[in-house]
Amino acid sequence: QLQLVESGGGLVQPGGSLRLSCAASGFTLEDYAIAWFRQAPGKEREGVSCTSSSGGSSNYPDSVKGRFTISRDNAKNTVYLQMNSLKPEDTAIYYCAASSKGLCAKVPRIFNSWGQGTQVTVSS
Repeated sequence: QLQLVESGGGLVQPGGSLRLSCAASGFTLEDYAIAWFRQAPGKEREGVSCTSSSGGSSNYPDSVKGRFTISRDNAKNTVYLQMNSLKPEDTAIYYCAASSKGLCAKVPRIFNSWGQGTQVTVSS
C-alpha cells in the first residue's frame, strides 16, 4: 500500500529554517514525481515545489524561489524540503504528494497519493 508520511514541521521564528521530510513506503520513489503543497487557513492548496522522476525540480510561487529547496534520496525513499528565511506568510499545513506519471505540475489533481500533512508556523 502506497503511503507518504511527512515530518519536520513546527514553530519557527521569522528568518529561521526548517527541513521537512516525506517518507515513502509501498512504492519505488524513483518512479514517481513528488511535490510539496501547502494550504493556509481559508486559502486554496498551493503547489510549492516538485521533483520529477528524472531528478529535475521546480519551485512554483515566486515567493519561495531562492528560499526553498527540494531534494530526494531514492535510497532512503525520502524527499526533503529545505526551507530557509521563513516568513509568517509561509505558515500553512505542508503536504507531500506522489504522481505515478513521474512529471511535475503545480496542480493537485495529477497527484494520486497524499500524506497527512505537517504544520509549519512562522511567528515571533
